[in-house]
Amino acid sequence: MTIQINFELSDSDLEHFREMMKNAVIKASEHSPEEILKHANSVCEKMESVVLPDFVNERFKSLKLLIQAVEDVEWQMPDDEKTEVLTTLAYFTEPEDLVPDHIPGLGYIDDAIMIELVIQDLSQDLDAYKQFCDFRAVEEKRRGDEANINRENWLEGKRAEIRSGLRRRRKSGSKRRIFSRIM
Repeated sequence: MTIQINFELSDSDLEHFREMMKNAVIKASEHSPEEILKHANSVCEKMESVVLPDFVNERFKSLKLLIQAVEDVEWQMPDDEKTEVLTTLAYFTEPEDLVPDHIPGLGYIDDAIMIELVIQDLSQDLDAYKQFCDFRAVEEKRRGDEANINRENWLEGKRAEIRSGLRRRRKSGSKRRIFSRIM
């Protein structure tokens, strides 16, 4: 039998977590980007070796995706975006947790909350990276190993897709456009 427990974090609760993140970032400023990624990857490896509640597990998938985005050479994440992601990943360099990780079922709940806060801030970045990965998979399947897919190819494809959609919408809605009535 399972039990479902829902809880709501107040503004002061969230402020507490943001303060924890700020302190971790300050302490982690001594670490290189490689060390931060190593610690974050280590947390993910630990997660894979234990049974996690679904709430926590879903957040760790997002954490892994953030790490992949930073490490993905073909994605070519701009330096300012990379710095922002690494700054948020710095929390995972801090060994002291609010809830010790070894407590079954609850040990990673504070980490999941922190990830959720990060994901809320970086959701557009994650969505763009997922779209890029989907595009890359399709193109590699279509063109094979020499596909050579990177962020610029993806952006070019996205621009073409958006322009094509705009032309279709203009064509189908031309009777309603003011400009077409004038002409």
